[in-house]
Amino acid sequence: MRLDAPALATATTEASPPRPRPWRLRPLVPVAAPTRIALGAAFFVLFFAVWAAVTFGGVVPKTFLADPLAMLASGWRLISQFGFLHDIGMTVWRVLGGFAIAAAIALPLGVAMGAYKPIEAFFEPFVSFARYLPASAFIPLLILWAGIGEAQKLAVIFIGSFFQLVLMIAVAVGNARRDLVEAAYTLGANDRTLVTRVLIPGAAPEIAEILRMVLGWAWTYVIVAELIGASSGIGHMITDSQALLATDQIIFGIIVIGLIGLVSDFAFKALNRRLFPWALLGR
Repeated sequence: MRLDAPALATATTEASPPRPRPWRLRPLVPVAAPTRIALGAAFFVLFFAVWAAVTFGGVVPKTFLADPLAMLASGWRLISQFGFLHDIGMTVWRVLGGFAIAAAIALPLGVAMGAYKPIEAFFEPFVSFARYLPASAFIPLLILWAGIGEAQKLAVIFIGSFFQLVLMIAVAVGNARRDLVEAAYTLGANDRTLVTRVLIPGAAPEIAEILRMVLGWAWTYVIVAELIGASSGIGHMITDSQALLATDQIIFGIIVIGLIGLVSDFAFKALNRRLFPWALLGR
């Protein structure tokens, strides 16, 4: 007899999920996918319209805020003449590398802390202490210990991501529905089966969302790491552009980071919907 948390959750769900309705401003009422896309696109159109108005209209001097066309032209020069694609690739590699190392260690530790209270009591005080320490404060020490190479940048991302992941995963696992736990024991599950067949599958959708959110934070840490002692990467380009007062290049770098983050965010959401369709019940 299967004891998977998704099956138990599906069986115990009484109310059917609300259907998307024509868009109205009501709490927690979902909107149809086309409406959601249109609203999201409308914000970007409005944002660029305001940006163009204040720059082309002379409200803000272009020395302090480049206009959209100048930004695009500068971005094309960076890509075609100055090898900016290499900088983008280096930054993406650093983010994914540091985040993957942090997630590989944080996942088993967070699950153990959430499932077993003695382990949580042992680790939680230090993890709670460490997660409030800004990763950027470690950069001088990491430069002394690891130099200005890739190890230093990966370490900054690791420190910024690891402790957040551990605690959030532990909370997700520890908040398992007690009715599922009791049902599993009633059906003959032992402690090991409870963890592997109920707690982990039950928390998996929330853990996936945690990974998605913390990956976004990792981008903040890598840019901070690249602002100091880097010879490549988006953060390095932004630092060089600041010295030249090239706001068009700075804005282009920021927008590239946002676009990469947006693509990765949508990819994470699509993967989560495919892997955990039962998590959409009741939403």
